[in-house]
Amino acid sequence: MTKKKLPIGIQSFEKIRTGDFYYVDKTPFVKKLVDEGGGYFFLSRPRRFGKSLFLDTLRQAFLGKRELFQGLFLENNWDWSKKYPVIHISFGSGVHRSIDELKNTFQEIFLEHEKFYQVKLTYPSIKGRFKELIEILVEKYNQKAVVLIDEYDKPILDNIHKPEIAAEIREELKNFYSVLKDADPYLKFCFLTGVTKFSKVSIFSGLNNLEDITISPDYATICGYTQEEFEITFADRLKGVDLSEVSRWYNGYSWLGEPVYNPFDILLFLRSYEFRPYWFETGTPTFLIKILMARKLNVAKLEKLEVGDELLESFDVDRIYPETVLFQTGYLTIKGTRRRGPLTKYILGFPNLEVRTSFNNFLLNTFSDLPTKEEHYDRIYEALEEGRPEELEGVFRAIFAGIPHDWFRKRGLEEYEGFYVSVFYAYFCGLGLDVRVEEATNQGRLDMAVLIEGRCYLFEFKVVEDKPEGKALKQLKEKRYWEKYQGTCGKIWLIGVEFSKRERNIVSFEVEEVF
Repeated sequence: MTKKKLPIGIQSFEKIRTGDFYYVDKTPFVKKLVDEGGGYFFLSRPRRFGKSLFLDTLRQAFLGKRELFQGLFLENNWDWSKKYPVIHISFGSGVHRSIDELKNTFQEIFLEHEKFYQVKLTYPSIKGRFKELIEILVEKYNQKAVVLIDEYDKPILDNIHKPEIAAEIREELKNFYSVLKDADPYLKFCFLTGVTKFSKVSIFSGLNNLEDITISPDYATICGYTQEEFEITFADRLKGVDLSEVSRWYNGYSWLGEPVYNPFDILLFLRSYEFRPYWFETGTPTFLIKILMARKLNVAKLEKLEVGDELLESFDVDRIYPETVLFQTGYLTIKGTRRRGPLTKYILGFPNLEVRTSFNNFLLNTFSDLPTKEEHYDRIYEALEEGRPEELEGVFRAIFAGIPHDWFRKRGLEEYEGFYVSVFYAYFCGLGLDVRVEEATNQGRLDMAVLIEGRCYLFEFKVVEDKPEGKALKQLKEKRYWEKYQGTCGKIWLIGVEFSKRERNIVSFEVEEVF
């Protein structure tokens, strides 16, 4: 039996449904949105997560293309007698490097709609033409219009490293989107997608009826594949596949509901059956790493980062928090929540092995472009695997010696414990090891634990002025952190590491085996 084709990179619902491609049925969400909401929705998801495909699914449903929905949920759960004019706007293709390029994109969008609907727009301004387009279509088809906007924030993100241009583009988009507020009597449905959630004051000023479903449990799986969807849809391609390993590599993205896979990862994996960081390789977090270092955020804390509502959702050109961007761009996901009085706290962490390993590898490449990085990896892994942690000292001394002086000078990192810890953490995570940071015990929090094949390595880190002080190992012993790991690990080592502000390197590396 011939297998269906993998829809790699295809964002057209029509092409998938007419071209014998695999399709995970997300049409129940189309029905749910129309029946239960107020008609104005916003959804944020990371890149390559199926936002554009879902938006096109909405488009084809409102256009009344019933033939495309045969065998899907929506076929018998939709009023196909009604067809609506759909204004579909996408900023996803190309790069907008200036306000002029954005204005050109607007003109192209209007020309496409004029051609498709056989209408003529006369208003000179961009805002005026958008309003005119909505009103003309409503009058021509005697039905309210549907507005679908894909990647609404991409022109801003294209220039996020150039704040002045980004702010200028933000204001132009704000003016454009303001049309939606006054167009309410003419609109049946409105849906916007993007990677980031800019504050309503910033972009959607006055659009108070816009419902954000980004972290709504009811819509947690609107994009991405659940485990069940993955196993059922691609069953004929999964013979002999280690599903637990696939899950470890690619599952784990969560928005307060069932975790999902990034479709891009799954489709490329099923093409080659090789475990690679497919999603991560399509974009590099260079700008994020710069923010992390500028804010002196301990990268090890990304394993278990706690943030509040405002920090989770707030993003703007003038106020960029690394935690917010890491979550909205998909490098971190929601691992859990807890209540603190009237407030909800969100616990963020890496979604899976792909992101965790690749992010930390990229971080190391940013610190230093040493040709010996792979050699360091081998020596670190062998030392841990064979129970020789004392050999780590020489490896990490060489690593820190190879980090350019400017990294310290420009960022004032020599006094920053989090930087040194981040390097240890990045190497351990880059190897795919079980790394646990700030593990709670009845005596306090352990800086870092590394577990490998029944062996536990417990680390405490300190920054000293110049000479060794022995405080790191002393704290490990006095706090008796190892007791938490008895029974879990056959062997346990305590490792106290101290760094000199002046030397910018390790000045003490004490190792003691517990039993």
